[in-house]
Amino acid sequence: MHQRFLSEGRKGKRIGKGAVLRQRGSFASALLTATLFSGPVAAYAQTVQPSSGGRNTGEASEAAVVPHRSTGSATATPSVADPSAANTVRSVSKTAAAAPVESSGEESVIVTGTRETGRKARQSLSPIDVVSAKQLSQTGQPNLREALAQLLPSLTMPTGGFDTGALTDSISLRGLNPNETLVLVDGKRRHTTANMYADPGPQQGSTAVDIDMIPMAAIDHVEVLRDGASAQYGSDAVAGVVNIILKKQDHGFHAQSISGITAAKDGFQQGVYLDGGAKLGQRGFIHVSGDFFHTDHTYRSAPDARTGTKINNVLGQPEQTRESVAIKAGYDITDNIQLYGTATYAHRHAESYQNYRLPSSLASYPGYAALYPYGYSPLQTMEENDYELTAGIKGVFKGWNWDLSTVYGRDYNDIGLKNSANTAIERDTGRTPTRFDVQGFNNSQWSNTFDLSRKFRFSGWPHEINVAGGASYRYESYSIGTGSPDSLYGSGSDALAGTNPGNAGNFNRDVVAGYVDVSTHLTRHWQLDLAGRYEHYTDVGDTETGKVSTRYDVSPRLAFRATISNGFHAPTLAQEHYSALAISPTAARGLIAVNSAGALANGASALKPERSTNVSGGIVMEPFKKLHVTVDVYQINLRDQIMPGGQVYGAQAASALLMNGFALPEGYQSWSDASLSTHWFANVASTRTQGLDLTATYPTQLGNIGRIDWDVAINLNRTRLSHQATDTNGNPLLNAQSIAYITTAYPRSKMIFGGRFTSGKWAVAVHEIRYGQVTSQLTYYGGAGNTSSLSSTNYREFQNTPKFITNLEVTYRVNPHLAVTLGGNNLFDARPSRVPDNNRYLGAPQYYMSTSQLGMNGGFYYLRGDISF
Repeated sequence: MHQRFLSEGRKGKRIGKGAVLRQRGSFASALLTATLFSGPVAAYAQTVQPSSGGRNTGEASEAAVVPHRSTGSATATPSVADPSAANTVRSVSKTAAAAPVESSGEESVIVTGTRETGRKARQSLSPIDVVSAKQLSQTGQPNLREALAQLLPSLTMPTGGFDTGALTDSISLRGLNPNETLVLVDGKRRHTTANMYADPGPQQGSTAVDIDMIPMAAIDHVEVLRDGASAQYGSDAVAGVVNIILKKQDHGFHAQSISGITAAKDGFQQGVYLDGGAKLGQRGFIHVSGDFFHTDHTYRSAPDARTGTKINNVLGQPEQTRESVAIKAGYDITDNIQLYGTATYAHRHAESYQNYRLPSSLASYPGYAALYPYGYSPLQTMEENDYELTAGIKGVFKGWNWDLSTVYGRDYNDIGLKNSANTAIERDTGRTPTRFDVQGFNNSQWSNTFDLSRKFRFSGWPHEINVAGGASYRYESYSIGTGSPDSLYGSGSDALAGTNPGNAGNFNRDVVAGYVDVSTHLTRHWQLDLAGRYEHYTDVGDTETGKVSTRYDVSPRLAFRATISNGFHAPTLAQEHYSALAISPTAARGLIAVNSAGALANGASALKPERSTNVSGGIVMEPFKKLHVTVDVYQINLRDQIMPGGQVYGAQAASALLMNGFALPEGYQSWSDASLSTHWFANVASTRTQGLDLTATYPTQLGNIGRIDWDVAINLNRTRLSHQATDTNGNPLLNAQSIAYITTAYPRSKMIFGGRFTSGKWAVAVHEIRYGQVTSQLTYYGGAGNTSSLSSTNYREFQNTPKFITNLEVTYRVNPHLAVTLGGNNLFDARPSRVPDNNRYLGAPQYYMSTSQLGMNGGFYYLRGDISF
């Protein structure tokens, strides 16, 4: 066991037991068998009745508190989607309470990006997407991250990942690193994962919020603010904010099942989702939700160049099993005061293949040769436990809306290896361990906030002035645990060496902040919003941010809006202290802490916060009745961007790694210089990101036949390097490959268009998604079996050309309580462009993983069922 950490001084779906099935026989039989065994199936949102056109009738604002009455009406949750003082508590007698958001219509009431109550998406000063649970379900995706990627063109996810980077999910907005997107749950800052994405690529260095650890069954809707919002919410809101609003109904039960498999007849997936609500006396509610999800490996490797066979499974989706639960509750102490609380817990087991090791590598180790007569493929494993607790009280006092809350979140990852080896142990002791505990990471966050707001009227000023303000204190901690003795012995466990004591430790910091937000109308049709925030970090100092937003409504069908703001992302504790050594059969890559001896000896310097300037402008219009269009342009200047920099190779890399206590694999001296490298996090560059977002929706009524709801969403995005930093020795921190990761690894465009036809009990949806081009700089490999990196300065420019995918689903509502859906995502099995043979290490990775374009799995076909009461 590795060293334990020191003390850190409406309707839904879920908790399911699902049978974990592996694909057997034909595609059809596997899919049918999986669904039959999974129990009740489907998405509560599968109603095929005509849509309300986006109107969320009867919905109270998330910020409003609607007391429970003896009449038994459903009530709004006391949790607030915006942590500001928009928490108006009002007594509403015998009114139907908040219902789930039915669609992403512009008429949905929003609580993100504003401190006012009752504002609708079409009235917002910044672009906001509202995605309902119904829409998430209609994607056919069993995970929240993948569902959002099917719906929002400005949101992307990695093509894939290697090593532990494949075991944690992340999202990106507007072509920026996942660390630049802030995730909230009911308006409260969500804690991040402890598992860093350490592999090269555009996500490198991210410890983002893993939104898949939140039960999909618990989600009422998601609000995505596509604009910088650091002045409103603090660090990380550079590219935008994703606010996940949980369900709060005090009645009903829903069950959903999704069973699916890829076109290659692997990667079987099963998801079971359950949720339901109940009253707490006459003045409270509780809503419980739970998910079960399992996916098998997919296998996308080309033949291994050393053997000519597909024995190397390094390219593919990891196996994963995840269970998660959420409980949300509220209770009205009086008509003006509410208690509220939320708890989430998730456990994940995941396994990711590493490169295949030849039998010849064990020729000098008879013990391991007997265990692995045909060679071996190490598997990196992860046991993850993630939880968060929220408690708060809010109300109204003499016209002031107030909200006092505390949130504690923690994510713990135990990283291991199986089917691996440590040949030094066999040589010296004769033992042949095959399982190792190699790393442990713990990340926790404790946030305390107090928010106030009030509307004022002054003589001489004809319009209301909404004033909001608040203060917060946040404690963050990050811990790195050592590997087990077997993972550290000699050169360490193969594929991933254990963390040595010199690179382990406990780290923490305090963050205090205060903000103020003032909004009013300058004229009847012209609104202005001003926000400012101050934050102090005990490790990186002070930051000040501000935001000015304005909107002018020319008419009910035409409005203009614009925002200018500055933002920041404070370096995470993981970016400051993480270190690891990834080992391949003939190569090794290290990532060392920026303040370590090895990094400082090579010119590293302390990390500074990233800083941004965001400018955006847009138009909201309804050219003719029911055609709703928004167009927004934006520019994000990001300075001091944090990414790995200062690459050193060969003997210089070996010296830095040995200085930090890492033991290198036997025979590393015979490798090419480019095959052994290490780097550290640094403020590497400044970039400019420019883009355009367009959305349009239009319903077509076909008389008594039915209706078609059309939608189009487009994101155009380009990032350019404006400045590259140097280390203290004057050397540039980026090479051509690293520059490509931050400028051209995200699609230049992403377009989603299609429609949903509903008629009686039937619904048919067809959508096309076009991913724009991404461009990468690929390493050249040579030698027998492509085992040697040929250069660290000369790369091949590789263009992953634009790709189209088609999504289709057909739904039949059997009765008011049961619906069944058959569908396919990427119906025609499109794949990324294939990498040239001499740019594949060992020949196997035929698709380049370090981008955020089309995924490598290809087509996915599913059967979904939904039961609701």
